[in-house]
Amino acid sequence: MKIDAHQHFWQFDELRDNWISADTMAVIRKDFLPDDLAPILQKNGFNGCIAIQASQSIQETDFLLNLAQKNDLIKGVIGWIDLLSPNLEKQLKGYEHQKKLKGFRHILQSEKKVFFENENFIKGIKCLNKQQFTYDILVFPNQLSSILKMMPHLDENALIVDHLAKPYIKKGLIKQWQKDIKKVAQFENVYCKISGLLTEANWYNWQEKDFKPYIETVLENFGENRVIYGSDWPVCLLAGSYEQQLKVVENCLNLKENKSLAEKIFGQNAIKFYQL
Repeated sequence: MKIDAHQHFWQFDELRDNWISADTMAVIRKDFLPDDLAPILQKNGFNGCIAIQASQSIQETDFLLNLAQKNDLIKGVIGWIDLLSPNLEKQLKGYEHQKKLKGFRHILQSEKKVFFENENFIKGIKCLNKQQFTYDILVFPNQLSSILKMMPHLDENALIVDHLAKPYIKKGLIKQWQKDIKKVAQFENVYCKISGLLTEANWYNWQEKDFKPYIETVLENFGENRVIYGSDWPVCLLAGSYEQQLKVVENCLNLKENKSLAEKIFGQNAIKFYQL
């Protein structure tokens, strides 16, 4: 089974989705739903996807679960929940019947350092493990040092870094990111998604070679069993088509020649991590 392990659905709301600017992001200021993605997945040989939260609310989680119930192409959902809530465990148990709910994500890239150091936040992530939920880590490179301080407390959790931690590809900065991502990879319970690459480069003037050192660094350090592919559709449309971003990953890793690696990155690893 071939899985796109990172994409989003939304019914566009100008107030809620104010991060989607009118001047530079007009192409994604509209609804994106399963019927829009289904033909794209089919065309590119994918059997399903993981729907990832895009806004921070329980309503978002329920919205995605409702879509998943009605659409077989959605194999799993990564929702949002208040990880600081004193009633977190009770809330999680309320989702026991939702078999497609695989884990949760908080948009950490928007948080200050003090949030990472909050003991209740760390306790919240640990609580996810009790119910076998995963946790997606969304951060910028300058936040990896804070993630590294958290890792020893979360050694039993199933964790995955989204978008390679958003390296500064447009600026060509790699050295510090490379050092920090290598340290994160040393924790064997942490996976990494090769996703969201195009939008970290120059949207209008990127080349395949821009991404190769970042992708190779991740594969070298996480290994072929802890790397997962995701398109980040429809956000990827800001910098290229679904096919263009897919081709970047395939070419940088020579996946058309290495079928064993392709099967792992495009499916097997996601199935194992998200327990599909």
